[in-house]
Amino acid sequence: MSASLSFDSFSSWLVSALPDHGVPALIAFALIAGLARGFSGFGAALIFIPLGGAIVGPKLISPVLLVIDGLATLGMIPDAWRNSNRREVFVMIAGAALGVPAGTAVLTLMDPLLLRWMICAVAICLLALLVSGWRYHGEPSAPLSSGVGLLAGLFSGAAQLGGPPVVAYWLGGKSDFQRVRANVIFYFSISTIFSTISYYVGGLFVQAVFALTIVILPAYAVGLYGGSKLFGLAKESTFRLICYLLIGASAIFGLPVLDGILR
Repeated sequence: MSASLSFDSFSSWLVSALPDHGVPALIAFALIAGLARGFSGFGAALIFIPLGGAIVGPKLISPVLLVIDGLATLGMIPDAWRNSNRREVFVMIAGAALGVPAGTAVLTLMDPLLLRWMICAVAICLLALLVSGWRYHGEPSAPLSSGVGLLAGLFSGAAQLGGPPVVAYWLGGKSDFQRVRANVIFYFSISTIFSTISYYVGGLFVQAVFALTIVILPAYAVGLYGGSKLFGLAKESTFRLICYLLIGASAIFGLPVLDGILR
């Protein structure tokens, strides 16, 4: 009897804590974002944040992605630890330690509608950077790596969009795509800790975050697993093109002027 009451209480809490609209769409977006993240090591936020922000707002969707990504990618950390250049990662993390709290302050204090416009604009600019093929081809240095970490941390704190600056910087070096992917996964496993602390201090972990995590996490985990398997099967160029198209579509459909489509 007590177990039944506990389940009923949990169900009642879950229903009351969830947003009153858009949950099925968020589950679908999470599956697609997980596929991109599992394959490339990044890209989930560029897909999930503009679209999810259009449905429930950036102040809710950013901590949701932080939690589901942090939990779902735990199994990827050991392999990333073995294959990454840990020295490069730790140097970049030094910059992120300053950037993440600053970005969190932007997320906490900025008007939600203005923030959504900024997120979509940043997503489009970062996509343009990736599609352009531009890469940094100079010699990595500690000050530059820390500066990239600072910029990525700022984007991560504000909207979990820190992947493209990091990827563009590391892809220009001598490391192959597998090493870059491992670096990115290991980098975000550490920067997630900074974001978690900053979001907690900023009061962003409301009940709806945990309710949505319970509902969305399975779909994201399935996508993550599928994407990681595709990494060993699909051509990098083909899947990268698909990711670019998905990111572009999410940035466009996440624009506030198109709210009537998603809501």
